[in-house]
Amino acid sequence: MRHLHTRTTRRRLVGALAAGVLCATGLAAPAAVAAPATAPAAAPAVDAGLALTPPMGFNNWNSTHCRADFNEAMVKGIADIFVERGLKDAGYEYVNLDDCWALPSRDANGKLVPDPVRFPGGIKAVAEYVHAKGLKLGIYTSAGTKTCNTAGFPGALGHEYSDAQQFADWGVDYLKYDNCNNQGVDAKQRYTTMRDALAATGRPIVYSICEWGENKPWEWAADVGQLWRTTGDISDNWGSMLSILKQNLPLAPHAGPGRWNDPDMLEVGNGGMTDTEYRSHFSMWAVMAAPLLIGSDLRSASEETFEILGNREVIAVDQDPLGKQGAVVSSAGGRWVVAKEMRDGSRAVALFNESGSAQRITTSAAAVGLPDADAYTMRDLWQHRSYNTAGTISATVPAHGTVLVRVQADGRWAQHPPAVELGLEGGTLVEAGRAAALTSTVTDLGRTAAKRVSVALTGPEGWSVKATSPTSSASLPTGRSLRTKWAVKAPAGTPVGSYGLTLKASYRSPAGVRVDSVLPVSATVVVAPPSGTSGLGDLAWLSATNGWGPVERNTSNGESDAGDGNPITIGGVVYGTGLGVHAESAVEYYAGGACEAVTARVGVDDEEGADGSVVFEIWADGVKAASSGVLTNAMPGQPITADVTGAQVVRLVATDGGDGITSDHGDWAEARLSC
Repeated sequence: MRHLHTRTTRRRLVGALAAGVLCATGLAAPAAVAAPATAPAAAPAVDAGLALTPPMGFNNWNSTHCRADFNEAMVKGIADIFVERGLKDAGYEYVNLDDCWALPSRDANGKLVPDPVRFPGGIKAVAEYVHAKGLKLGIYTSAGTKTCNTAGFPGALGHEYSDAQQFADWGVDYLKYDNCNNQGVDAKQRYTTMRDALAATGRPIVYSICEWGENKPWEWAADVGQLWRTTGDISDNWGSMLSILKQNLPLAPHAGPGRWNDPDMLEVGNGGMTDTEYRSHFSMWAVMAAPLLIGSDLRSASEETFEILGNREVIAVDQDPLGKQGAVVSSAGGRWVVAKEMRDGSRAVALFNESGSAQRITTSAAAVGLPDADAYTMRDLWQHRSYNTAGTISATVPAHGTVLVRVQADGRWAQHPPAVELGLEGGTLVEAGRAAALTSTVTDLGRTAAKRVSVALTGPEGWSVKATSPTSSASLPTGRSLRTKWAVKAPAGTPVGSYGLTLKASYRSPAGVRVDSVLPVSATVVVAPPSGTSGLGDLAWLSATNGWGPVERNTSNGESDAGDGNPITIGGVVYGTGLGVHAESAVEYYAGGACEAVTARVGVDDEEGADGSVVFEIWADGVKAASSGVLTNAMPGQPITADVTGAQVVRLVATDGGDGITSDHGDWAEARLSC
């Protein structure tokens, strides 16, 4: 997208440049996007044979940006790793260069010049190296006078045919075409001109339209390129990934072979999310038939990163030749079911938990579009194990986790053991020194009975975990559950925080095959909230997720590092306390049933100028207790009050006001909890 240092800067700069203001270049906008005299009279159609499945490969931007470590050695090293670590065999094909590969000026003939420090051998030599590995090379430029980086590298506006020919002569196989410094020229015109220029070279080049979804490219770009960005840039955090996911999911009808919705590159392995969150990221991109472009530096990647990126069963969901993007089946309470029709008649089903605590997510074979059958084979694509189910597709999914299964009406279902679902009922909030009551469930979802069922719950060293009811059953028929009560106690003085519990069940199939099933869950040690009225900017929270940068205490959201915010300011009024957030955001507090009200004054922070729109919500134990409606920067701070009497958990949510999360800096000014 607009590859500058901060999203705020990008938004303002792009707005100015789209209006024709060239802050740094001093160039005038071209009167028209001119083609050379030799351009074909009739516009070539988009190549229907390209990208029949979503492109897979690598792009350096998310890991390097414009730093010096983006260079020829890195690109060649990634190509080597693709081959050595089996990623090429798994389907990864493109090694793509992003911004900053060129010098800031064209040569005397108007040609692009590769940076001789970064690429001493030139782009053609890099392409030859990549091609020798059986891979393909991608390159980047912008549909404007300059690219997006502040250094001002040359864009292709007015140079489309010359630049396209250079790319073809170098052996380029993929072009990412950005949207910065576009001079206000109609987007469809700019992107169509480059389509024609690429076609005129005679070289098959996959064409990635990167205009950030601003002109609804899903409605027109199928005749222009093979993929189009549907959103702004992704960032390496949960809130950003979640927001982009939600924007891309409704666009499923527009995707298909050779025409893909692109929710931006992968962040897997860059360090801003947990491995559980990265598995969700990868799973959901696969079920959305999104391009899979690795954005981490594989030269220093962990084994877990390679395990996620190399999961061939998940990749097969993304690369299914039918080309259907997964559709939302349900999404209540942050419990998402997304189903993708596959060419063999099966369905890939993602059970995705948006929330910060484990939740049971359930659907059925009928609901995801499968035909009626006595039973079904259900393959867990992360466990790499198959089960039979009578028709229920269900799992208790950890916070921010995804269970991805492939389900089909299969006459061989009886070969597999019954699917058994593990669950944990009751709150997992524990006050140190006091026993908490939990109930585990082991439920047979299969058509066959689970035999010799046993269950165990374990906690951290020093914790007391005792069963207070039976932990075994001789047999569980279809739909029956073993319910076991537990008393869980953290030692007095245990510090506040999250601690792991493990629920494990063992059972045997009718054929005697033993199956062990494990559900990792978290217990959170909490302290009772103080009596009286407390500022939420000063209280410890249970969890906090944010669209850009961390949630800030008593300052605005600065988008990057902790502590980089400003005084909270709404409509010219400065507030000394509160929370600074960026949509999508959620901050949870423990109320322990002892509090009555949350109050605040909410609005979009003045640091965003005229940009941003946010909806503020207060939730009590999963029920919405108050909402501000859509607030914009033009509005002063608005009072919001919620009755949270008796609630165990209070959640402050800031969501997009309907125009995307760019510049959605929200303030919970003077936020207070009364207990």
